Amino acid sequence: MKNQINPSVLKTFVFALSFSLLTFNSSLAQTKAEKIEQLMSKYAEYGQFNGTVLVAEQGKIMYKKGFGMANMEWDIPNQTTTKFRLGSITKQFTGMLILQLSEQGKLKLDVPISTYITDYPKPTGDKITIHHLLTHTAGIPNYTSFPNFFKETSRNFYTPEEFVKQFSSLPLEFEPGKKFAYSNSGYFLLGYIIEKVTGKSYEECLQSLIFTPLKMTNSGFDHSEIILKNRAAAYEKRGNDYINAPYIDMNLPYAAGSLFSTVEDLYLWDQALYTEKLISAKSKELYFGKHIATGGGGYYGYGWGKYELPIENSTEKLQINEHSGGINGFNTLITRIPSDKNLIIFLNNTGSANLSEMSKAIRAILYNKTYSMPKQSLAKNLSNDINTKGLTTALLHYKETQKSDIYAIKEDEMNSLGYEFLQSGKIKEAIEIFKLNVEAFPNSGNCYDSLGEAYLANGDKKMALLHYKKSVALDPSNENGKKIIEEISK
Repeated sequence: MKNQINPSVLKTFVFALSFSLLTFNSSLAQTKAEKIEQLMSKYAEYGQFNGTVLVAEQGKIMYKKGFGMANMEWDIPNQTTTKFRLGSITKQFTGMLILQLSEQGKLKLDVPISTYITDYPKPTGDKITIHHLLTHTAGIPNYTSFPNFFKETSRNFYTPEEFVKQFSSLPLEFEPGKKFAYSNSGYFLLGYIIEKVTGKSYEECLQSLIFTPLKMTNSGFDHSEIILKNRAAAYEKRGNDYINAPYIDMNLPYAAGSLFSTVEDLYLWDQALYTEKLISAKSKELYFGKHIATGGGGYYGYGWGKYELPIENSTEKLQINEHSGGINGFNTLITRIPSDKNLIIFLNNTGSANLSEMSKAIRAILYNKTYSMPKQSLAKNLSNDINTKGLTTALLHYKETQKSDIYAIKEDEMNSLGYEFLQSGKIKEAIEIFKLNVEAFPNSGNCYDSLGEAYLANGDKKMALLHYKKSVALDPSNENGKKIIEEISK
């Protein structure tokens, strides 16, 4: 006679197994959340992140938390409801508005911009299309690169019409459509075109077409003069200390960078992009399209970068939609992995932070790969030593700490430190810092460019020319370096 299983026992066994599997899955998700908590806590402890982070897995929020201070004067902590300026993440909202208006028949992507801005100089306005503006292929000079823009121009109020005239008559840097060159001017023009074709302000269009439909109640166009609850203050680092970030009139970033939001609102935005609530599937193909190569293996869509990136310490690659932002005192990053509906958002209010490095580690956690924990900043340590012990002692200590596993040298941090000293008139210190960066990153054209600039500031044209030539040899796209070489060689 065959053994028979009591039905009630079987039912109990199945229930127990199901409960165990549920517990296992929950434990796995919790383990990932714990790893992210450990990772971000260490970044915060080392003073490398001050802001808010949100991570979603398969469309569901699995981790969100604020670190550090939204307001240092009043000891107000960052929370998931803290509002941050987004910088260039604004561009994806501008791109969305353009496609919405295109679907409404109010504009076309392939006609000259002079169709909509009738007083735009025709020699250039007849060559440039909205598509060119969206993809940074218009050739219009980038206004944030103009001399003294941040020191002077950015502090003044301009209407969109007034500010367009600041760059509309300038010659194009290249024939539209021929190459990619990131330009805030192009996205400023897109905002102005939106106002022209709708008869409404850019801000009103954002509210009615995107924020209200998606219930993004904590997002909007930032105005410095308006009292905005839960707004993060803007800070920048100076060695170990923080200062209040320089003032910028938020009308100037405009459709290229004037929005504020929270990680929770940006999660709503991300989820809506998987639907056709805002635009059709056909328009989304344009929105996330690979329109132009940006260099380094990336492509640009309409306000989004598109990349195929490896998961850390593995050969597996992910298709990623990503864009960063930076504006006085803030830097931001949103990373989407559409295949798995995974999302990583960073909003930081202490100037520059290596958000790409953090995103890379979290991607590894999401896909159960190994990843690197953060290390203390060798640049920060060097800065403190120079300020407290003097340059000679600091350089000796640098050589010792360079061998330690506790510290890491990062090109961008050393470069920023060098410029801090250069801009404060401490040229000798700046030269030594840039020399250390060249030593650590000998294949970086940017490192040689910075050292060349420091030598030039010191009146040493021979050494400046030597390093600018090395920079251009490593990075042939360094047009500014080529101009300086030509001027020095006269």
